[in-house]
Amino acid sequence: MRDPHEPGCDVFLTGTVFLDIIFTGLDSAPVRGTESWARGMGSSPGGVANMAAALARLGLRTSLAAAFGDDHYGEYCWDALEQGEGIDLSMSRRIPGWHSPVTVSMAYEGERTMVSHGHEAPLPAGPGRFPQCPPRTRAAVASLGPGGGEEWIAQAARQGSRVFADVGWDESGRWDLGALADLEHCEAFLPNAGEAMRYTRTDCPRAAARALAEKVPVAVVTMGADGSCAVDGRTGETAEVPGITVDALDPTGAGDVFVAGFVTGTLAGWPLADRLAFAGLTAALSVQEFGGSLSAPGWPEVSHWWRAAPADLRDRYAFLDTLVPPGAPPGPRRRAVPTIGFRPTF
Repeated sequence: MRDPHEPGCDVFLTGTVFLDIIFTGLDSAPVRGTESWARGMGSSPGGVANMAAALARLGLRTSLAAAFGDDHYGEYCWDALEQGEGIDLSMSRRIPGWHSPVTVSMAYEGERTMVSHGHEAPLPAGPGRFPQCPPRTRAAVASLGPGGGEEWIAQAARQGSRVFADVGWDESGRWDLGALADLEHCEAFLPNAGEAMRYTRTDCPRAAARALAEKVPVAVVTMGADGSCAVDGRTGETAEVPGITVDALDPTGAGDVFVAGFVTGTLAGWPLADRLAFAGLTAALSVQEFGGSLSAPGWPEVSHWWRAAPADLRDRYAFLDTLVPPGAPPGPRRRAVPTIGFRPTF
């Protein structure tokens, strides 16, 4: 679907890269004063890397601007993203003496609890560098927060990028939609149901989507295992797709994978319902693996799922027939492992 006159990069995003250490197989939440043993563990790049890897694995040429420490954690994350996933890190930078942020995530009872540590990265010096000058791309992904807005988002929109945004939890408790200044630059806004209902003062996700569609061209509300719903405020089109039941191992990064799937379908020009279905499918496939970034599926995994899809889902996902490569076996994927690397053997 690419036009030769369009930018050479499909998607740009920025944020903080964490080293994620994920514990799974916990029977319950850790109890104070005791030691808990996890049956599974994985390590992988996290934070904004979850979204970047999900986009790249779906075939989008992805550019990431982030700070990386010059420690072993930072080196591992840089190599995993650039060499392992083919992500363009030319807008990123290594910072001497700055240690990489770390998140420990514990998955249990279908939820997760996280503990993070890190320090703000020093701002880049000199004019003409990000965040003042984001590259020209077909799309950009942003995480919104209350405040005066980020200039790079407005600049990306002025350059023709289609901006997709999610949002984090409002620690202030005000949930003021008007405080999300960058929403005016966005083509699509994709909060979860809890966030959407708080921002719109509504009592159900569908009502929240309708209210948000008055503020942004396309409003998508994710509803976890119940699926997602969306309203296109420009055309009045609505869509709702139920979730796919899977044996979930770790929900880390599922929301990021959903956004990546929706961006992919939007850039390809698919109908709204197909975009929701594809985004939900990719998110469902991701929770069956450890971690966030390295759990994201690519087209081989989508193809493998489609060949064995349950009969009751064949009609809803029939659009995959023209998209997945016929008979292609799943290719090898890097997955999260308990450590960040082994010494080579000679």
